[in-house]
Amino acid sequence: MGDYESLKPVIVMILLQFSYAAVALSTRAALLQGMSPRVFVVYRQAIATLVITPLAFLTRSKTNKSSLGLRSFSLIFLASLIGVTLNQNIYFEGLYLASSSMASAMSNLLPAVTFVITLFVGLEKIKIQSLRSIAKIVGTVLCVAGAIAMAFLKGPKLLNAESLPNKSVLGSAVDNYWLLGCLLLFASSICWALWLILQVPVSASYPDHLSLSAWMCFLATLQSAIVALFVERDLETWKMDSYLQLACCFFSGIVGSGISFYAQAWVISKRGPLFSAMFNPLNTVIVTILASIFLHEEIYTGSVVGAVTVILGLYTVLWGKAKDIGGMNAEKHLSTQNVDSKIVSVVIDGSVDRTRCKTDLEEPLLLDTATKVDSTYV
Repeated sequence: MGDYESLKPVIVMILLQFSYAAVALSTRAALLQGMSPRVFVVYRQAIATLVITPLAFLTRSKTNKSSLGLRSFSLIFLASLIGVTLNQNIYFEGLYLASSSMASAMSNLLPAVTFVITLFVGLEKIKIQSLRSIAKIVGTVLCVAGAIAMAFLKGPKLLNAESLPNKSVLGSAVDNYWLLGCLLLFASSICWALWLILQVPVSASYPDHLSLSAWMCFLATLQSAIVALFVERDLETWKMDSYLQLACCFFSGIVGSGISFYAQAWVISKRGPLFSAMFNPLNTVIVTILASIFLHEEIYTGSVVGAVTVILGLYTVLWGKAKDIGGMNAEKHLSTQNVDSKIVSVVIDGSVDRTRCKTDLEEPLLLDTATKVDSTYV
């Protein structure tokens, strides 16, 4: 039972990667059937809102009633706009123009992109003499180099060929849709990294995380609907033409935004965010294999080499972050030891003082004085 309990987070993370792969593949299939990426985002967020909002209401404790002030609402609105509306619209457009395997591989850029942004805003610091800082820099360079290789160095085609229906917002005159899709996926990683950074002030301002997710999904639904209505002038694009599109919307909304939320939060609470991030490359492998089998996606030599480089860079960055966490824990442990030693020293000194006081109290303080007095009178 002990081994099973320790393996639970591993099993959950593996199942999560398969579920993420299923979301990516089903979404890609729905988009290839002619569904608009903008409309899909609206439906997905609306379903996620319907799933999360009742859970947030039922699990909201009476003691934890975070007030939604103007500052909190503004931060949630900004996080929804950047992390959900812009991110998902750009991501699914890139997923449509490139491939699901490319989208999965590009998601591994997130740690490197987050590191660069936090470095510029001052949340992350580097020391050139430190091995862990060098590892983070080298890992970031490897991730970016791998992404560039995937986008520009296609190389010989290994498997399959496909043609895209004209459902892109950029029109049918796009020749290099593969490169454009890669750039959109990279922009999606930047939006997602900004969303992660925004979580610090958002969570501090509104600490009820489940209610926060419900608000984000609701606001993202409204924002995405405005974008879709502005871009998609034809109302026929809102109609679902197959059961696959309907099932994809429900599956991505419930599993991709509902169940995975709880599973990811549980794993992070047990093993931490670093453990969760270590499983990202597994998603890339699963999606690449299944996409080539079921969706007949093109696989190029440059894509494989670039994906391997991105994964190596990811693990290099994660190694550097792990050393950072270990160093901070060691410093905390050392400071705790110093504090404990001071407390022990004070206790020992106090016990010595108490011993001395006890000894002094047990001694006949007036003995010498009384003897001298008696001898004088004698």
